[in-house]
Amino acid sequence: MIGQTRVRCIFTPCHTTGHICYYVTGSDGESPAVFTGDTLFLCGCGKFFEGTAEEMFDNLSNKLGKLPEETKVYCGHEYSLQNLKFGLDVDPENKHLLQKMEYATSRRKEKLPVPPSTIAEEKQYNPFMRVQSAADMKTMRERKNNFK
Repeated sequence: MIGQTRVRCIFTPCHTTGHICYYVTGSDGESPAVFTGDTLFLCGCGKFFEGTAEEMFDNLSNKLGKLPEETKVYCGHEYSLQNLKFGLDVDPENKHLLQKMEYATSRRKEKLPVPPSTIAEEKQYNPFMRVQSAADMKTMRERKNNFK
């Protein structure tokens, strides 16, 4: 604890075997935040360099996906436009994706970052947070790895 700020490490192996995310909470009324590094990106997730689809599924579904919906998500890299393009390839009629792509395009034109998102938003448009099993996670990651 630092003042009123609490920081909890969440073990999220997969991109690397020792990967962690930082879940930060503060005073009442402040939105919590999670710093996800290379695990969860806006509309994406990290590659499985040292881990498995089972681990990433657990990370996104049972660890990060269980955080409060209003939790702000700060990812380690700005891959938003490419990830949103992939999301639209997977789910072209998703109104949340279409709205986020419009927002992201505007932000990037202004040379501004797109993140943060929230856990609730990621559940609406991130294809990796919408899979139903580790097998689906593996298939989705392979599809993303081959996406141009």
